[in-house]
Amino acid sequence: MNVNTGFVHMVFFWLREGGGRQDAEMLAEGARRHLSTIPGVLRLQAGFPAGTARGVVDNSYGVALVIEFASAADHDIYQDHPDHHQFIKECSSLWSRVQVYDALV
Repeated sequence: MNVNTGFVHMVFFWLREGGGRQDAEMLAEGARRHLSTIPGVLRLQAGFPAGTARGVVDNSYGVALVIEFASAADHDIYQDHPDHHQFIKECSSLWSRVQVYDALV
């Protein structure tokens, strides 16, 4: 029997037209600064495409976030937290597209 013991929130950002490594670094740092201390966040990692050369790998995004929570309820608190809204306000000009994948683990 499968028992879910956590919730993983994976967010992929495509940079705005003309955005480069500096924008990617600013976005990752903004995520670390605003999101990592929100109650319920167990772990937050920000990274960049690995450039893996396989047909099933999408390297077209600019920044990836992996955020772990103990539960879906903790994730829901995070979504409405003022620091999450502040991150969006301060950093949304850096991206043109966002794709989210959530998983129960």
